[in-house]
Amino acid sequence: MLSKKIWVALRILVIILLLFGFAVIGVFGGFNYVISQDTRFSTLKRELAEGKHKVKADTEGAVTVVVESGDSTSDIADKLLEKGLIKNKLIFSLMSKINGFDGAYVAGTHYLLKTYSYDEIMFFMTLEPATVAVTIPEGATYVQVKKLLHKAGLTFDDEEFDKCMNSPDMFVDYDFVSKIEINDERDYILAGYLYPDTYMFDINAKPETIIRRFLNNMRSKLYEEYYTRAQGLKMSMDQVITLASIIQMESGKPLDMMYISAVFHNRLKSKDKSLRKFGSSATINYLVEKQGGKTSLLHSDEELAIKSPYNTYTHEGLPPGPICMPGLDAISAALYPEPGCGYLYFCATGDGGTAFATTLKAHQKNIAKYKDNWTKHEDVTEEEPFGEDIDDENARKAVEETEPTETTKKKN
Repeated sequence: MLSKKIWVALRILVIILLLFGFAVIGVFGGFNYVISQDTRFSTLKRELAEGKHKVKADTEGAVTVVVESGDSTSDIADKLLEKGLIKNKLIFSLMSKINGFDGAYVAGTHYLLKTYSYDEIMFFMTLEPATVAVTIPEGATYVQVKKLLHKAGLTFDDEEFDKCMNSPDMFVDYDFVSKIEINDERDYILAGYLYPDTYMFDINAKPETIIRRFLNNMRSKLYEEYYTRAQGLKMSMDQVITLASIIQMESGKPLDMMYISAVFHNRLKSKDKSLRKFGSSATINYLVEKQGGKTSLLHSDEELAIKSPYNTYTHEGLPPGPICMPGLDAISAALYPEPGCGYLYFCATGDGGTAFATTLKAHQKNIAKYKDNWTKHEDVTEEEPFGEDIDDENARKAVEETEPTETTKKKN
């Protein structure tokens, strides 16, 4: 008969062997699980490349899950549990760790099916989220940008977006934003900086995320030499963007933009106060549209007299901020006007071109020559016979004899 000590030793040995056996089985099973999962994920990748598993918002049974930036695996598991996609949060969290997915989930909107396994759910949430393409054209106003984003399906709250646009302190990591001089008369502080381009946005992206995408693109377009050039012109980058926004609305032709820029620069430097009033119809159309009206070729006296610091018929120099989102050609033109140019006036030719003049008399002749074209082209909406001396009553009457008011032309 075995002694008590031997029995204890045997029991300990058996326990050790069992634990070792379980460990071997666990390691072997785990190894096989990982191998099988690698095979499964490789299959999923191949099937995705073949166009399978394309679940969209309108797919039958699709469940929308929005992963926020900074969400932990536990946070994501809570959302999946709430949506009925998983039944056990603990199991999901453990499997996520085993599969190595912790920290790999991509923020954004994901469309999943309740038929997916836990592994499939994890895998699909590490892929790029659902996005939509949005093209912002050069010359779009802030209001138009919001409409285009919503039209594409983005669900942001307008008030929250507006608040972000007027909160430059949220974006001081962008040099050009940190140097904007805050003006109470400015409509939206960041207007002009949502760089026109084609973007891919998550439909549930937050306003701050959307704006940062625009600002990142703008930062890449503002080369270091632009800052040096602006300093040489004794202008801030914000003044450059403001001027560029007006140039953008006056013409779509790069060469014309340079001459138009020269006209504005010449007027800014003029000792004649009346010439320092740009008289830009683009700013009038901006105000008309802001009031809910439609942009037009000809402006009424009431429109020309709208009380606003953005009205360049009644206020000298630049308006408080940009009136639209200028493109690179307009920004470059604002910085590099046509050298040696003495023009002080310009008007639309009605065929997409621009006629320039150095004197009011020559400008009046251009108006008389091209005024009939302004009514023939219904698609003409963005540039005016610019620069009448509105403080000189005699000059004003002379212009009015040939044209009741000023007009605009559409960019080409």
